[in-house]
Amino acid sequence: MRKKNKIMLLIDLLVMLALLALDQFTKYMAVQRLKDQPSFVIIEGALELQYLENRGSAFGMLQNQKFFLLFVGFVFMAGILFFLLKLPADKKFRIVHIALSAIMAGGIGNMIDRFRLDYVVDFIYFVLINFPIFNVADCYIVVFTVVLFLLFLFYYKEKDLEFLNFKQNRYREMK
Repeated sequence: MRKKNKIMLLIDLLVMLALLALDQFTKYMAVQRLKDQPSFVIIEGALELQYLENRGSAFGMLQNQKFFLLFVGFVFMAGILFFLLKLPADKKFRIVHIALSAIMAGGIGNMIDRFRLDYVVDFIYFVLINFPIFNVADCYIVVFTVVLFLLFLFYYKEKDLEFLNFKQNRYREMK
């Protein structure tokens, strides 16, 4: 592995750890300040902080399926890690590195909760649209998945993604 790639992977790790720390801190604060308390209104009729123990996945689906959700989480994390290892360290792909690191931080943050507590701590509630209660890790996952989707849809061309071609990589290694 080239030095440039190792440096980029170190940056990926640092971004992931910083975001993971922020997620875990916000969940800790939610437990300390919101558990067994009434909702904390930030914007009347729009945004509240409300403690919830989510024993399911997104939107509360798959309730009490801890081991299945952990297994799926590990599979997704392995896929993201594989992609990060193949991803070039070029400037053009830095946003992809950051996005994947943020998604990893979100996934690991929720997996830590699920493993340690048997549920995920959620606390952000958009009253205005009656959206399910979520947390900072969920924000990382959703926002950066949308960013990646838009990048791959509108910014990157097929030529930019040739690094994913296994046949081409084997040919290059044989040379």
